[in-house]
Amino acid sequence: MKRFLETLKNIWTIEDLRVRIINTLGLLLIYRLGSFIVLPGVDSAALDIANANNGGGIADLLDLFAGGAFSRASIFALGIMPYISASIVVQLLGIAIPYFQKLQKEGESGRRRINQITRMLTIAIVGFQAGPYIASQVPAFTQAGAMVRPDDAFWWVSTVIILITGTMFVMWLGERITEKGLGNGISLIIMIGIIANLPFAFVAEFASRINGGGLVILLVELVILLLVIIATILLVQGTRRVPVQFAKRVVGNKQYGGVRQYIPLKVNAAGVMPIIFAQAIMFIPITLVGFADTDSLTGITQALSDFTGFWYNLIFAIMIIAFTYFYTAVTVNPNQMADDMKKNGGFVPGVKPGKRTAEFLDTILSRITLPGSIFLAIVAILPAFAAKAGVNGQFSQFFGGTSLLIMVGVVLDTLQQIESHLLMRHYDGLMKSGRIKGRSSINMAG
Repeated sequence: MKRFLETLKNIWTIEDLRVRIINTLGLLLIYRLGSFIVLPGVDSAALDIANANNGGGIADLLDLFAGGAFSRASIFALGIMPYISASIVVQLLGIAIPYFQKLQKEGESGRRRINQITRMLTIAIVGFQAGPYIASQVPAFTQAGAMVRPDDAFWWVSTVIILITGTMFVMWLGERITEKGLGNGISLIIMIGIIANLPFAFVAEFASRINGGGLVILLVELVILLLVIIATILLVQGTRRVPVQFAKRVVGNKQYGGVRQYIPLKVNAAGVMPIIFAQAIMFIPITLVGFADTDSLTGITQALSDFTGFWYNLIFAIMIIAFTYFYTAVTVNPNQMADDMKKNGGFVPGVKPGKRTAEFLDTILSRITLPGSIFLAIVAILPAFAAKAGVNGQFSQFFGGTSLLIMVGVVLDTLQQIESHLLMRHYDGLMKSGRIKGRSSINMAG
């Protein structure tokens, strides 16, 4: 405890770090306050009563990432997810289209142009999503008596503009956090939305266990949750170190190279993206088939809408494994790694430089991706098992899935940045021995 308090004192002593922490907390507070501002023309009190009696399905899942703004009909209802969708699209375009490949190689100017394209695409996506969101919510507003003004054309146009503006403002907050604060702003905004639901979910679970089942079962649940978090940290941090030897060079009186280093190949190089891709695709047939009236299609809809059902989780797990391989192949290029090593005079002991090294790295990557993808799929479907075991629907979401991976990843990234600031100024790190090991920032925003 003494060491912990000393570390907190050191963190507060560093002016730059202190300012960044205050900026981060302040900007996140603005986001949370904005998520409670309801769209004009909607009665928030009546809507809260209606939401208390309803729930389940896709809406709850979307609401989890929006920090409750989706169900509250907030000005931030669509949140930051359209920006993430736009970023993913731009990343995929960078693989297939030469123009985007050229921009990626142009350095700072290319990065600025890509950011501009991403923002414009975000506006287009929000504009496309705003209409269906309003259309799906208006009947609920009317039925609950939450609509205090008629849903005329002016109201529709103004609400769409407000939703677009809200998402762009959230995106701006994320960029400001990244620039002036601590950590990845977009990732922190998503995480704070998820964490905001945790106290309410825990209270609901606690109340249900008090009324039936006892506190012993709650204690068992908390122990299992802790074990799942530890396993998720191991998944996020797990690496396979490939030794690289650099040739010894003598320039004048100085010697360069001759040292052994390591290439850390991550067990889960794709991060949380496979789950996001798979989840997005799982929503498509549910949404499309939901408009059909035939009995067979309705049966399919029911099977795919049950997030705790066998068929939903089986298809979900298979898609996660497939997308893990796909995204790893996109983000990790063994040929590029082999070329870079060859140019810098590096080689893997016992392996010829060039093509053989690329094949060697590709083989290792394929072997470690398989268990990584299977474990990622297991983590993704754990909330379904928790719900089947009798855990409250809200609380079960924290036993795995996208929410847990995002929280673990973002917390580790933020702690790593804090530790870097401490070590740079010759203070002790956050851990008694060693450092918080290598993991690059979650690339939620491209």
